[in-house]
Order: sequence, then structure tokens, then C-alpha cells
Amino acid sequence: MDKRYDIAIVGTGPGGLSAALNAKIRNKSFILFGNNNLSSKVQKAPKINNYLGFSSVSGKELGESYGNHIKEMGIEITEERINNIYAMGEYFTLMVNEKAYEATTVILATGVEFSKPLVGEIKYLGRGVGYCATCDAPLYKGKIVTIISSNAEGEEEANYVSELASKVYYIPLYKGEYNLNEGILIVNDKPIEVLGESKVNKLILKNSEIETDGIFILKDAIPPSQLVPGLKEDDGHIKVDRLMATNLNGCFAAGDCVGKPYQYIKAAGEGNIAALSAVKYLNK
Repeated sequence: MDKRYDIAIVGTGPGGLSAALNAKIRNKSFILFGNNNLSSKVQKAPKINNYLGFSSVSGKELGESYGNHIKEMGIEITEERINNIYAMGEYFTLMVNEKAYEATTVILATGVEFSKPLVGEIKYLGRGVGYCATCDAPLYKGKIVTIISSNAEGEEEANYVSELASKVYYIPLYKGEYNLNEGILIVNDKPIEVLGESKVNKLILKNSEIETDGIFILKDAIPPSQLVPGLKEDDGHIKVDRLMATNLNGCFAAGDCVGKPYQYIKAAGEGNIAALSAVKYLNK
């Protein structure tokens, strides 16, 4: 860990990008975590009619505008997945595999996870079910591991785990070409239920079942309470006030992760507010 940032922003949708722009304008040191495939959800929208200043713009065009604006402002995206964020009192520690970052404030703009947990997923969390394969892979040396991934980022984690585990099953919840190490078994089936006794021992799928020692579920968005221990939720969303402040001092949130309506312009506005609130907190 080289430095402590003023603000760490997690997410590169409209909320996170808007927060980054305002952090830059206010001359604060910040780091933005996400990916350069800017807001894939925005890109899929055929037409957007309610974004002020853009008449009948397509999602692709709006996404390109986001990218151009970020580039013009000299804002870089750190393409690393945050696995946990811990409130340390005066600052926050953000964990990325074996590495850690520190920031005085945090803005969460992680989107919302629409998929329901598997039957048994929450029950066996920490007892064979996890959300970060590279974090816990050493625990499964010589054992059987199953990885369920919502996107291609899971392939890298599966390849890492395959170097330690005796067998790796990979269940992709997306279409495409898979860049996986030899020996990883691809299972094109829908996961239904996690079974076990004191720990996980089986995954039930729609048309088959797998005996396994561990299951990693790599989602597009980690549930907020799992990402940030102690964070208060309200009906599956991060609980915030009108200044986008959460119950943790110095932690703010914006966008879909704080609740409906799931609108791009709402998320961008909340990102603006979250950044201004973080700046005010820092200036105190």
C-alpha cells in the first residue's frame, strides 16, 4: 500500500463515473475501481429518452459519451475487483486478493444484483460458499472446487484455482468463448441448490449434480452487506440519507445500489451528491 487516497470509488456505472468527475474537479486524490467496458448495462439500452441533454440517445452512444468525458478529464480506471471493504475508524481498507488499498472515504456505486441467491447459498456462506475464488483458493488445495460465474472475469479466477485444486468445475452463466486452463470442466447447466452438512458437499443443478468441497459464486455485484461488514441495508439496498451517507462514517453510496428507480440520470445525480458529501467530510 503506497498511499492513502482521499476517496475510493467502487463502480464504473453512471454513479461511480459522476462521483469520479466531481472528485477530480474538487482536486481530491481518488482511485476508481471498475472496468473499461463502461457500464455494460447502459450499453444494452436501445434508446434512452429521459436523460437530460441527450435526445433519443442509444445506450451505446451514451456509454461512449461517458468514456470520452472520463478520458478528457484524465481519469483512469483501476481494473481490479474489490472483495471486501473494512471500516478502520479513521479510514477504510479495500481488499483486492492479496493486496490492500486505503482511503479516508469510500463511495459505493456497485449497481444492484438482480439474481436471487441459490437455495442454501446464504446458509453455507463461509462454510464452503464464497464470493472470491482467488482469496480462498489456498483453503482448497487438493480438493474439488466449483465456480459459478456471471461474467468472463471468472475465467481468470478459475485458472488460478485450478493450479491448487484437484478438480475444478466451471459453470458459466454467460455465452462466449472460454479461456480456461486445460483440465477445467465446463458445465453448461443451471445451478439450483447448495447442499451439505457442517460444510458444503454438493451442488444441485437443473439436469445434474456435482459433489464438491467448495463453491465460489462470482456475481456482477457482491451483496453490499457482504462487501462492507456493518453496512445497513433496506430491502436489499444500501440505506442512505439525502446526502448519500450510509450508517458508516465516511462511507457514501449512489446509483442502483441505494434503491429504485433504476435510472441512469438518477444514478449520475446521486454520484455527484456522494462526491460532494465525501469532499465536505474530508474538509472537516
